[in-house]
Order: sequence, then structure tokens, then C-alpha cells
Amino acid sequence: MNELLLMCLIAGRRAAIPAIRVQSVIEIDDITPIPGVPSFIRGLTALRSQALTVIDCPVALGFTGRQDTSGQRAAVVDVEGHLYALLVDEAYDVGEARSDPVGVPGGFGEGWQAAARGMVETDGGPTLLIDVEALVSGPIAQAA
Repeated sequence: MNELLLMCLIAGRRAAIPAIRVQSVIEIDDITPIPGVPSFIRGLTALRSQALTVIDCPVALGFTGRQDTSGQRAAVVDVEGHLYALLVDEAYDVGEARSDPVGVPGGFGEGWQAAARGMVETDGGPTLLIDVEALVSGPIAQAA
């Protein structure tokens, strides 16, 4: 496969976002809450005078998110012309997929089943390959 990937940890699991989808990796300082949105949308933050919708990836997968996000890293992605900051536990490397995606094992939970394109082999071991659109849609849309 040899696709470049941003290697990260999400909800304690090794995950990867296709590098071609990532505009930058930022450190989150301030998030402005948005009333009435689902809990996986933490609010808005700014990057070079552009508003980014902040997605709490663990919550979008059906897990508990961190309360304090200051200093947390996020991958900035574009989905249909809208910019999103995907909060990750850690973003630590860029690597290559060494295999084509295979099915996600059942023990990972419904969130990962819906938000991962599969598992790929990397230099760091088996890694969940993120489907950016599914993750941005959150758990409500995934359950439909």
C-alpha cells in the first residue's frame, strides 16, 4: 500500500490518519463552546484567522474524552470545504502503511468498526486506519 500516514493515539489505540488528508498538526489552546451541539463537537478554535470545528475523537468513537484539552494535539483536516481539528491523545510520527487494510477485529467496539477503514501494518505494528468522514460524523450518524 505504501500510503503515508500520521501516526497517533486515539482512545488509547494506535491509529493513523492518511497524511494526504492532514493540513497540519496543531496544539489546541482555546476552544469556544457551541451551545446545543452533540458532545463529540467540543467547539471552535482558530488557526491563522480560520475557524476550525474541534472534534473530540474519543467521544466520536463512543469513549470518554479528556476534560482539559489545553496543550492537546489535533490534526487539521478538510471535509467538503470545512476545516476540522481532530483531537487525538498523541500525534507522534509520520509513517507508511506496509499492507492493504484488513477488517477491524470485533473486540475494538462499534465506534472503531464504523470509523476505521480497516487495520494496516506499520513499522509500529497493526494500526487502525481512520475514515475521516466517518469520524467527523460522530456516533449519532454512525449508528444510523
